[in-house]
Amino acid sequence: MKHGWSRVLRILAIAVVVLILGLYLVLPFAMAVVAVYPHKDAVGAPPAGFEAVTLQTEDGVTLAGWHLPPANGASILLIPGAGDAREAVRGHAEMLARHEYGVLALDLRGHGQSEGETNRFGWQSTQDVGAAVAYLGSRDDVQVIGGLGLSLGGEALLGAASAYPALQAIVADGATRRSIPELIALPSERPLVRNFTARVMFAGVALLSGDKAPTPLLDSMVEAGSTQYLLIAAGGEEMEGAFNQHFVEAVGPRAALWVAPEVSHIGAFARYPDEYEQRVIAFFDAALLDH
Repeated sequence: MKHGWSRVLRILAIAVVVLILGLYLVLPFAMAVVAVYPHKDAVGAPPAGFEAVTLQTEDGVTLAGWHLPPANGASILLIPGAGDAREAVRGHAEMLARHEYGVLALDLRGHGQSEGETNRFGWQSTQDVGAAVAYLGSRDDVQVIGGLGLSLGGEALLGAASAYPALQAIVADGATRRSIPELIALPSERPLVRNFTARVMFAGVALLSGDKAPTPLLDSMVEAGSTQYLLIAAGGEEMEGAFNQHFVEAVGPRAALWVAPEVSHIGAFARYPDEYEQRVIAFFDAALLDH
């Protein structure tokens, strides 16, 4: 009988160890593999009035996008979320076009029809934003530039704000964190017990991709001393709301926050299309056109 109980206890102990290793090491490393695994969503024909364009980054990566010239002198750089192509922001592009804004809807490197290695945390995305800003800035019909990004797209814009002050106004829908320094900007996430698995995941991304984590979002937002921000957070995502509230408190009056009630991550556009359009267009009108 004792021998039987000893065997059961050994099996239970092994099971607990396997479970702990799985939860704290294997699972987060598997997430790192997914983050760098190539995946490119299909892209349809451009919306009416748009044309397909390609851009070149400083490190030689060819990016694909849709472009519409502005009728009001202001163009918006539009970036979808991790794993998505510009097809996912077709509705946003059409919304901006209705209000005479120019639009450059961009596939980040490793996404959609763009070349380059995939990194769903966008650690090289500042160079992609730089190529887009340079493209828009070279056009005679563009006087001012703004940005609208979903999830990773918002993080890419916020993270590039200090490097490209030509981005005078940024709407970030669902931005949170893409590296450990960004994660622990939120006080509740600083204890090791809260961030250990994230550390494993981000270390795995660095190992597999060879990329380095970019400038933390909040540092970039603060350093971009004249850029204005509209942050949109999902009311159904507690941590997302906490991150965005922290951003607003740190940046001050240059940042505003809309917590969309009872929606999931980047769900505000689908749930509240009229209010979303009103808030975003009013923000861009005030920040880019009312001079």
